[in-house]
Amino acid sequence: MIRNPSDIRDGEKKIRMLIAGYPGIGKSTLALSAPNPLHIDVDFGIDRIEPQYRKPYIQPASYQEILDDLTPLNVQNFDTLVFDTGGKLISLMSLWAVKKDAKYGQRDGSLSLKGYGFVGKEFVRLMDYCFYELHKNIVIVFHATEEKDGDNTRLRIKVEGQTKNNVWEPMDLGGFVEIYGNDRTIGFSNCERYFAKGTRGISGVWRIPELTPGSPNDFLTKLFAQYNAIAAKETEQNAAAKAAYETAMATGRALIETIVDADSANVAIEEYSKIAHALTSNKELGVLWNQQIKACGLFFDGVLKKYTLAPPEGKKGAN
Repeated sequence: MIRNPSDIRDGEKKIRMLIAGYPGIGKSTLALSAPNPLHIDVDFGIDRIEPQYRKPYIQPASYQEILDDLTPLNVQNFDTLVFDTGGKLISLMSLWAVKKDAKYGQRDGSLSLKGYGFVGKEFVRLMDYCFYELHKNIVIVFHATEEKDGDNTRLRIKVEGQTKNNVWEPMDLGGFVEIYGNDRTIGFSNCERYFAKGTRGISGVWRIPELTPGSPNDFLTKLFAQYNAIAAKETEQNAAAKAAYETAMATGRALIETIVDADSANVAIEEYSKIAHALTSNKELGVLWNQQIKACGLFFDGVLKKYTLAPPEGKKGAN
């Protein structure tokens, strides 16, 4: 079904986010600050999270368990699915893939090239299923690893092989968690140190508030609300621009239709110049205007500052 862009309700959108950082920096706790999360504890690391910040969880020992658990009925009371960690999730996917078909593995137990391709596609399929069919926010946590690039040391997500590209593909946001002095931060903009992803005005480095006794763990809940507030505002602005465009086009077309000779063109041009253009109305109407002027055999006399009958071929500008 073909749909109009104005039908999009961006303010209601679920969000897919990647969080990366060194072990022990608080990535899991941060991920669980998302709206009403289910913790998919693939790493079996819930005991490392302070008890007051723990959320309902599952600890799947295989990828098939994840598929069996993530049904509409099982997750109906949750708004966010937190995969912790993505690296372990992909490891379970790899074992599952080789079990399905031996061609996806090699003798040493690693994935074959076909295996990496299959697992990458399965990762995207899972994210799409959680997002489009289960209608959940997604937060996926990755450990960071250092890679040397000439004289520079860069942070990258810790994941096997070429699946790294598949991991970033479906994400709306992606940030690296670091510590600067006494502050814990998350960066959403690309820099020399790491690759990140920001949209909807979410960019740069954000300070993560320190959690103190009794304080709510709601950083991502507030961030997602801000993301959707920006999206809703953009939708309103787009709707206003679209309405202004439709008004300009209707007014312009009506004026162009009145042009039958030089006199009517000169009358129309005065009102035409008052049109408040929006989006591409100025360009589109300009094409229609010029077509009508040509069809009526007119041209604009730069000396007289008005439209007149076009002179015989080769005599334009004789005045």
